[in-house]
Amino acid sequence: MKRQIISILSLLALLMAVSSCSDSKSYADLLNEENQVVNAFLAQHRVVETWPGVDNCEVGEDAPFYCVDDEGNVYMQVIRKGDGTFPEEGEHVSFTYLSYDLNYYVVGSDSNVGSGNLNSPGSSAATYFIFDDYTLEQSSQYGTGIQIPVKLLGFGSKVNVVIKSQAGPSAYMSYVIPFLYDIAYYKQVSNPL
Repeated sequence: MKRQIISILSLLALLMAVSSCSDSKSYADLLNEENQVVNAFLAQHRVVETWPGVDNCEVGEDAPFYCVDDEGNVYMQVIRKGDGTFPEEGEHVSFTYLSYDLNYYVVGSDSNVGSGNLNSPGSSAATYFIFDDYTLEQSSQYGTGIQIPVKLLGFGSKVNVVIKSQAGPSAYMSYVIPFLYDIAYYKQVSNPL
């Protein structure tokens, strides 16, 4: 009798484990959903699959979103070109931004309020990264995608950029959350605090 109870309990535990696994999504499922969300957003805009270069890109709110990385993780709309100066490896790059979880943005949710510091440039707590140095948390925490626009357009540029999780902030990578950023880049005039 005791064996039957243990067997029944074991069977119930196994069934509960299997049913709970079927409720969760695999990483591949999450990546597929992310692609669907990004594609739904980009379907509302013109998209150009190659970067034409800073001299040939369109500028403004009606400009297309250019795919600017080989993996298709970063799409950039140029709002303002830079001043012709570009960051060098190890240089501090200040930026102001608002970020939106694209999952909410696409469905038009009223609860998708941007977060960031775009409305407070010149703040004493400036946001910055060290260009092309991902060994430092100050740079790696934002992901690789956030550095691409300043590399292509230079200081003084302003963009809207869609960044998939693989090129996004490290804290959100495992959650597979794509973001839409409104970003402006500035040359760091003094060392950050």
